[in-house]
Amino acid sequence: MSGGPLRGVRVLDLTRLLPGPVATLHLADLGADVIKIEDPGAGDYARRMGDGPAGVSAFYRSVNRNKRGLRLDLKQVQGQAAFLRLAATADIVVESFRPGVSDRLGIGYQALRAIKPELVYCAITGYGQSGPLAMAAGHDLNYIGLAGVLDQIGVDGGPPAIPNLQIGDLLGGAMSAAMGILAALFDARRSGQGRLVDVAMSEAVLAHNLFPLFAMQGAGEVPERGCDLLSGGDPGYRVYATADRRFMAVAALEKKFWDVFCAALQRPDWQPLHGARGAAAAALGREIAAVFASREQLAWTEFFADIDCCVTPVLGVAEALEHPQFVARGMAVHADGVTQYAPPVKLSGWVFAVERAAPAAGEHGAEILREAGFADDEIVALSAASII
Repeated sequence: MSGGPLRGVRVLDLTRLLPGPVATLHLADLGADVIKIEDPGAGDYARRMGDGPAGVSAFYRSVNRNKRGLRLDLKQVQGQAAFLRLAATADIVVESFRPGVSDRLGIGYQALRAIKPELVYCAITGYGQSGPLAMAAGHDLNYIGLAGVLDQIGVDGGPPAIPNLQIGDLLGGAMSAAMGILAALFDARRSGQGRLVDVAMSEAVLAHNLFPLFAMQGAGEVPERGCDLLSGGDPGYRVYATADRRFMAVAALEKKFWDVFCAALQRPDWQPLHGARGAAAAALGREIAAVFASREQLAWTEFFADIDCCVTPVLGVAEALEHPQFVARGMAVHADGVTQYAPPVKLSGWVFAVERAAPAAGEHGAEILREAGFADDEIVALSAASII
């Protein structure tokens, strides 16, 4: 169907909600044939999380586009047997069960590897396949809290702030999973041997929590929340309120940008204060805040539009989608009755398209089973037994 770079790659996707479906979304957008496998009951309950056309949420539609749908009861022996036959035709399996669940179902990595040694098997969990928390439940807030990230999000003197970007789910469960899958797939094509890709969302967050780690080793301690170089400690790298209670993001971090920033605001007295810390930084921050409070956001946006010193408005998502930069890059896609994001990666010789709307539960079941070698009477029998 697709001319994407992953055309010909087949993925069996057993995940639901956000992390796994976004990982397989990236693969599907790049041309892989992603088969979304759901249980015959509730299936992926992301369908009902929020509003959307015909009662199907924008959430579900956006993260499951370009996939096909199959319903399969993996708690039944016939369903497990059907999955094993499907796995023999696949290149990648992605699941997000707690450790041991897939093994108890008879569809774990070792069972599938015996059928197809080159298969790449990705297991996405909160804490990984081993360790004292391996079996613990968790959500994004738990992962970023445990990894020392939540502790650093917020303003000086305030409590930790909960971000509305699911860092653990997306950095860990989606992007790290996609990276591991593609690395293992590359090696499998070269060596003929697949791998178990063990993705722990908490570890992905921890591994990218860099500046606090640097500070701890350099200064012997991590700065208080809102006081590190990139979290508010430098007055040249902060968010400042405008007269209309909007905000501007000032990131004049390097000396060359700081000098241009000071010159633009006709404050040459600020230039020697580049990199100020402590009381000097606090005083400078108050002066900068007073300047930005004198005009509305639009006025400041226009003022800095042609000044190359890293100052931009803080936009809402609706404004971001209409910004000329994102419009020029085609980042908003209108498909399946909702607005979606285009992939964040552009590749030469490939043009992204939403070629399939997110599947209804089991929408492509018969055709998927036929492609895997199931006869029509077998498909009828599986349907009669409510396996599919």
